[in-house]
Amino acid sequence: MSTANASDAPPNGPRSGVATPVRAVLALSAGILRVERVLIMGFMALLLALILLNVVTRYAGLSLYWVDESSVYSVVWLAFIGGSAMTRLRLDFAMTMLTEKLSPAAARRAKVAAGLCVVGFAVVLAWMCALWLDPVGIAQAGFDAKRLAAATFNFVYTERTQTLNWPSWALYLIVPIFSVTLLVHGLANVLEDLGLAPAAKFAGFEIGAGEGIN
Repeated sequence: MSTANASDAPPNGPRSGVATPVRAVLALSAGILRVERVLIMGFMALLLALILLNVVTRYAGLSLYWVDESSVYSVVWLAFIGGSAMTRLRLDFAMTMLTEKLSPAAARRAKVAAGLCVVGFAVVLAWMCALWLDPVGIAQAGFDAKRLAAATFNFVYTERTQTLNWPSWALYLIVPIFSVTLLVHGLANVLEDLGLAPAAKFAGFEIGAGEGIN
């Protein structure tokens, strides 16, 4: 098992000879990746702070009951954001036992097919999130969570977290956000694999597939 190959072409940016829609997708993907980099660092710092706070308060006999739940949700958001970024960086796991035995042309087609599977998964996930969070239904209910729950038995907007007492739907938003960012990154990868644009490297993500987990 190895990670998918990361690109080593010129940095992302305006490219001569690349169609405008392709440039738009690549630019959007690069912008999302920059935001994800900041969020990854932020959530890692937050998670570290929460763990240290938990250790100190427990040692002092002044445990904070909300720290554990905060840590769990931080890990969840970090995992989704990191997974999205890894897809664009081509650091997601890939089985290469078959593709290594194919001709270059067939391996390229297999790579495109794998990218299309990622795009398809993102589309299906976004559709399922639309059914789950039902933005149209909550709008038709006048943004009244109880009214929506009574009409559809969808209680997603009435649930609250156990210790933080935050609305659960706000924390669940990472799933539809992930579906959108995964879709954009997947499309960007496919466009590069089809040869419609040169592959890109991204500042702040110098690690390559050869340096990743094998």
